[in-house]
This record gives sequence, C-alpha cells and structure tokens, in this order.
Amino acid sequence: MDKPLKTDNRPLLQVRDLRIGATAYPPGEPPRKIEIVKGVSFDLERGKVLGLIGESGAGKSTIGLAALAYGRGGVKITGGRVLLDGEDILGLGRRGIRGVRGARVCYVSQSAAASFNPAHRLMDQVIEATLRHGLATADEARARAVRLFGLLGLPEPETFGNRFPHQVSGGQLQRAMTAMALCPEPELIVFDEPTTALDVTTQIDVLAAIKSAIEQTGTAALYITHDLAVVAQVADDIMVLRHGETVEHADTRKIIENPDEDYTRDLVNVRAVRHTEAAEQSDRFFEMVGINAAYGPTPVLHDVSLHVPRGQTLAIVGESGSGKSTLARVATGLLAPNTGDVRFDGETLPPQLKHRTREQLRRMQMIYQMADTAMNPRQTVGQIIGRPLRFYEGLRGAGQRRRVGELLDQIEMGQGFIDRYPAELSGGQKQRVAIARALAAKPDLIICDEPTSALDPLVADGILKLLTGLQRERGLSYIFITHDIAIVRAIADSVAVMHRGRLVRFGPKSEALSPPFDAYTDLLLKSVPEMRLGWLEEVLSTRQIESADN
Repeated sequence: MDKPLKTDNRPLLQVRDLRIGATAYPPGEPPRKIEIVKGVSFDLERGKVLGLIGESGAGKSTIGLAALAYGRGGVKITGGRVLLDGEDILGLGRRGIRGVRGARVCYVSQSAAASFNPAHRLMDQVIEATLRHGLATADEARARAVRLFGLLGLPEPETFGNRFPHQVSGGQLQRAMTAMALCPEPELIVFDEPTTALDVTTQIDVLAAIKSAIEQTGTAALYITHDLAVVAQVADDIMVLRHGETVEHADTRKIIENPDEDYTRDLVNVRAVRHTEAAEQSDRFFEMVGINAAYGPTPVLHDVSLHVPRGQTLAIVGESGSGKSTLARVATGLLAPNTGDVRFDGETLPPQLKHRTREQLRRMQMIYQMADTAMNPRQTVGQIIGRPLRFYEGLRGAGQRRRVGELLDQIEMGQGFIDRYPAELSGGQKQRVAIARALAAKPDLIICDEPTSALDPLVADGILKLLTGLQRERGLSYIFITHDIAIVRAIADSVAVMHRGRLVRFGPKSEALSPPFDAYTDLLLKSVPEMRLGWLEEVLSTRQIESADN
C-alpha cells in the first residue's frame, strides 16, 4: 500500500494512471479482455467540484465508482492509484474499504427511486450509514438530517423524514438522497447523473440545492453527466472523456467558452438540427378531440384537443405527470378515453387497440424512450426488425432479411449489424434499431415518446437528424413527446404544452414559444439550462423577484 503523499497542501483526491478493464462475451466467440479506462489522471481539491462529461461508454461512471474502489458489473480496476487524502484506497483490504464507503466517500445515483427501500421511512434510510459507521449518535444524526432537509429546500424539514419514498416527488427524493450522502459529513461525494431523470423545472431546484449544499459543507464532489450546460452551473473544472481517455481538462470557463479540442467544441455546439416550421398548419391529418381519460377513478386528461398536419411534427412538452405519455396511450388505443375521439386521415379510430384493424395499426407506430426495455435481448437485430415485416407484409426468409438490410441502411447503421444482439449495441444504435422497427411497418404517423432523453447530446443529435431526414424523404408525420425545449425548437412545426392533464398552450412553434406566456410555459422556458456561467444564479434570482412580487 502506498504511503500518504507528504504535503500539507495536497489535493483531497489524486487519481494517477487509472486503468479499468472488463471481459466481453460476444455470442459465438471466445471471451476477450477490453480496457474501459485507459490511464486517466486528475486531482480534486477540498471544497471543489470536478465535472466528468462525455458520451455513453466514455468511462465517466466507471471512474466515479473507482473513487469508492468499486468496479461495477464485472468491471475490474487493473492499474493506477486512487489516493484519498494521500492514502491509496485501492490497496485497502475489504474491511478498510468498508470504512471508506458511506463514511469518507458517498455516492448519489441517477435514480433515487431505485435506491430507497419503499418499506422504510426516509429518515431511517438517510441516517443509516452515519449510524452504521458510528459517526454520530441517533439524535445527532437526526438533527443533521433535519438541517440538511432545510438546506436542500425540502418541505417541512422537521417532519419530512417521516414520509415513505412513494409519498414524495422525484425531485424531492433526489434531494433526500443528497441528504443521505451529506449526513455522514464525507470528504467526497460522487454525483452520478443526479438530475438526468428529472424534468427541467425540477432539475433547477435540485441543481441549486446540490450547489448550495456543497458550498456550505465544503465537501468535494465529482459530478458525472452528459449535459455540459448542467455541469457548467456547478463545476469548478471539467474533464471531457471519450473512449476511456481524457480529451480535455480545464476550468469550466475555458471548456465552455474556448475549448481546444474538436470533440469538446462539438459538445458545446450540439443541436445542429434546425427545422423551419411549416407555414400552413390547418390540415387535420391526425386529430384528438375533447379527450378526457382516467386511470381507474383518477382523472388524468381533461378536455384535450389537438391536431397534426400531414408530414409535420407536433411536439408535446411538459413535466412528468403532465399527461404527455397518457395522451400517446390514448392515441395508440392502449388506454380508451372516457370521452372524446381519435381521428386519423378522416376516420374515427376505435378507442381500444384490440378493435383496430391491422391497417389502422400499421399506419401508426411508436418509438419508446427506453430502447433497452422495448427489445427482446434474446433476439438479434434482424429478428427484432423482421417481426413487423412478417406481421404486416408476410415477409419471411431471404426476402425478410433483404428488407431488414435495406432498413439498416436507411438508419445509417449498415447490414453488418443484422446478426448482433441488443447487448452488443450502444444506446444510440439501439434507438436506431427501434426506429427501423417502426419504419418496417411503412407508417404514416410515428409517435416518439422521449426517444432521445436517455442519450448523450451528440448521439441524440444524430437521432434527430435521422428522424428529420426520414420525414423529408417519406412524408412522415411525428408526434414528439419531450420535456426538452431545445429539441422542440429544433424539430417542431407546432407545439402543445401540457400541465396537470390540461392543454395550456397549442399552436405553431413560432407562436407557442413567443410571449406573452402563461405562468407555466414561462417557467418551463426559463428552466432550460444555458451554456454559460452564472445562468443558474440568474434563474434563481428571477424566481425570487417574481415570488416577492406575487
């Protein structure tokens, strides 16, 4: 084990030539060793935040977990040093590392919902690690937790911990997880995509809470994300990673205002897609009229009416729980409305999927948010895309394989992927396969339910370019469900803003995204992170002024 580095002003965390590997098991081939992280080095001082940014597979989370001396999912740290306050934690035994995790180094994951036990109250879970490591008495730990709940802007801090996880919102649960990480008073916290799964309005509150907590506690942090605009609001320095290697490492202002590397410049200037809205939008190729819908006794949609012209894109935007995806379920017949009609090309569709004809089903397809869960992992790409070809066109054998190859060419992947399994594809490739599966039915309308929200910006941009190109070539109509206003500006002809099951704004993009705004649309537009320093503080200041005025 390395001796602590001899210096009074040494950084809290020193990573030196870190190498991390894994074993790949390709179907039909012998196992092979792969290197995920290739000699990464950096320092992190006390009270500072280092942002780790890059696309999927860049090694961000793998490096973050190495700060806990942990390799996830068969990943193994194969070389280098991770020094915490001068001590190489990679050389600690099992007992030694248990004393580090949850005490000196804590971890905040992307999905707080998956990290809390639904059967236990929040307070018991927030103070658990603090008590287990003997860092405070039960009364002291509870007092710390209540203080942190207040610091993180959680409602009724004194009693908030009495709630169960299902009794709070996603944003509140994410802040509760941050409180859990801060409660042991650690030296370092690893934030792994802590706001990626949140709506932009909720993301602002969580970002502000995290930044404030770090400043007031003096804890150092690694902040892992694929969103450069987000990390620019909280990080002192940013390290850009790609394929397990460092592309660029500098202070935040340098990275966002004057990057040296082409890849970094691509990240800064992402969203190259630009779509000019159609001048004429009166055509009602697809229409939903007076839709009211409920889940059991709970009303979800309230008198929603909107339409999509042929060959155009309607973006439906709003936060979680606004009714966006429920509207898609009604459109596809997965949820029958209580009242209202769904009309397609002049024809009123049966409200339930099982009563729709094969032709009606063929003409309307859907692309889901999580391509992973929408595919059978035991089927090859050829089988996944081939299924609708067999169902709608009766294609089998060589004819089916030939058509699958054509579709793979259309989505710019190529026929070499036809025999691969989903596990062998990147996130962007999986989403392209999902698009090819939808295209296989030769639809007229495709409903895209957050198809890029789980993707890195550059990969997402490629998917948007593909979709807009296919629209031009084939005259496709899209309903694009999203909470990302940048995507709305990039691809939409018309915009529908949903809030608590109601349509609060609908019309051509140029009108819907121009003032005067209703209060909710104004909040939504102001919550989209901008790639500049000080943006978060400006937004919070504006909110405080508006709150005081009201």
